[in-house]
Amino acid sequence: MIQLQNIFLAFGGHTVLDSITWSIREKRRIGLVGPNGAGKTTLLRLISGEQKADGGSITHGGWRVGYLKQDTQELAADRTVLQEALEAFAGIQEIQTREKELLAQMENYQDHSDDAYARIMDDFAHVHEQLAAREAHLIVPRTESVLSGLGFGSDDMHRPLKTFSGGWRMRVALARLLLDQPDVLLLDEPTNHLDIDSIAWLEDYLRTYPGTVVLVSHDRRFLDRMTNWTVEIMQGRLTEYAGNYDFYLQERQIRREHHRAAWENQQKMIQDTERFIERFRAKATKATQVQSRVKALDRLDRIPELPPDDAQISFRFPKAPRSGKVVLELSRFSKTYPSEFGDIKVFENAEPVHIERGQKIALIGRNGAGKSTLARMMLGTEPFEGMRKEGHNVHMQHFAQHQAESLNPNQTALDALREVAYERSETELRTILGAFLFRGAEVEKPIRVLSGGERSRIALARTLTSPANLLVLDEPTNHLDLQSIQVLIEALTQYSGTFVLISHDRHFLDAVATSVWRVEDGHLFQYDGTYAEYEWKQRAVEDEEKAVEKHRAKRKKADRVENRKDSEERARAQEARDGDGNKRASSELARLNDYQLNRKHTVLESDILDLETEKESMESRLADPEIFANPEAGRKLMADYEALQQKLTECYARWEIMAEELTSRS
Repeated sequence: MIQLQNIFLAFGGHTVLDSITWSIREKRRIGLVGPNGAGKTTLLRLISGEQKADGGSITHGGWRVGYLKQDTQELAADRTVLQEALEAFAGIQEIQTREKELLAQMENYQDHSDDAYARIMDDFAHVHEQLAAREAHLIVPRTESVLSGLGFGSDDMHRPLKTFSGGWRMRVALARLLLDQPDVLLLDEPTNHLDIDSIAWLEDYLRTYPGTVVLVSHDRRFLDRMTNWTVEIMQGRLTEYAGNYDFYLQERQIRREHHRAAWENQQKMIQDTERFIERFRAKATKATQVQSRVKALDRLDRIPELPPDDAQISFRFPKAPRSGKVVLELSRFSKTYPSEFGDIKVFENAEPVHIERGQKIALIGRNGAGKSTLARMMLGTEPFEGMRKEGHNVHMQHFAQHQAESLNPNQTALDALREVAYERSETELRTILGAFLFRGAEVEKPIRVLSGGERSRIALARTLTSPANLLVLDEPTNHLDLQSIQVLIEALTQYSGTFVLISHDRHFLDAVATSVWRVEDGHLFQYDGTYAEYEWKQRAVEDEEKAVEKHRAKRKKADRVENRKDSEERARAQEARDGDGNKRASSELARLNDYQLNRKHTVLESDILDLETEKESMESRLADPEIFANPEAGRKLMADYEALQQKLTECYARWEIMAEELTSRS
């Protein structure tokens, strides 16, 4: 258990954490929530030891803590993706290096009767036992599996980190942390740089994670699925809720209502008491009662008034002119980018695009599949092979992260918004900025002093306050907190125009979209219905494919068993013919140590699997009547098939001898 006791922290006179006490218990899945700036990331940094508190103490109880930071500076840019992720097993890799050194010494040693050779053998056996206990043979396949789940292809794993963007490097940092398996996993916005497929994989992975997980996320679906405990940070205080984010929202509302009722009752009591004091202060006969009530008020533990609920903030799109029925059309299209490694085909003769007035489209797909490229093609800013036709009276607005770079650095946030929404009052503009996390004096800050995320939010506010009947929004929720995302959901739900959204926030997409378009392998696949309905259809297809694959696997297994029986019979006959050879083989195996024998056994099993796969391929070709249209080719294939069967028989025989030897040693 990790214990935080009376933790106090302040920045520039502003209290961030006000004497909080908290216990992080074993195997919990904790969602850390609260408005931007409340101290969520700061709390993770304190727990990880990255930052020190001004007061209080943190004890880790022997637990090992792993923290996913929002930067990747500690990663070695010259390492490949696979090498960097394998650093999670640095201890095992050191033992493997020692094993290779000992093996080289054994192979080069001439006198096997020497005591020094015996000591090397003992060291080698000890090292081998360590590697076996820590399942060293699994670290590469495990690492490749995690990297694949996070979106890396087989070729990507051997590319240097320096050839990847910051978002992809964050994935490597996440993979390394997951493979390290600390007792407590601290994840700060782990889904920020992931696409929908990778987020789904991460959810499956974390469900079986053996330790405790504490995560900060603005992805509501991810929080709901991953957490069984929610901790809210608000105004320096910490409040715990025994459930996921959805439970937290309901319970928080109930607690707020109870708090408000208690506060109102107390305020009424205070007012009644103050009126009594004021009324009878001058009467000598009531002096004792007046003094008693004055003291009671002084001793009263006053219930603080609740801060306003952010959910009260609302935002509406400006009224836009009505477009024609057909808003936008693209013919079948292709798109290729030239690169130093050759042309990269993003789309190849992809399906036509037809968007009608009022459609609410979610554009999804893996990172790099071409979603943003397609968005720019829709806007007419990206050249491509095909035709684009815009509908009648269409007024477009586009939001992309890079738009923040074009803001005037000398303007304030309020000026930047007023520039595109000059017809709105200052009160309305401040309300809109409040929905995008700029409150009070923050609206007067010059853009040049704002962070990249803050500038991005201003660019989004400018986009949404401009009259338009077709919106193309690329990751609009990236720098918003959960309350602001809800404000945007409500605004888009009421929006009467047409929009295309690129987002990895599944709750957001499910709340606002009525069609799902997936970009994959150079094509565009269109589905009618909400994102939840799309997921249901995909699961149904996957379940059917798994059932078919399971049936095929059963048939293959049955065929393999039958083939093995035939081969074993042939092997026994062969063994009778050359029993002496097998005895010699057994004698040779007896001279090997356990490690060498296991290694040979593993290699042989792999060879058998390859031969069986090749045999299945040959059988498929032999089943094709056209192969015998050329008699010579047919005879050659039959000869190769018989030779392969003979080789398999010999391998099965050697495998049995090795298995018997291994059994005798166990």
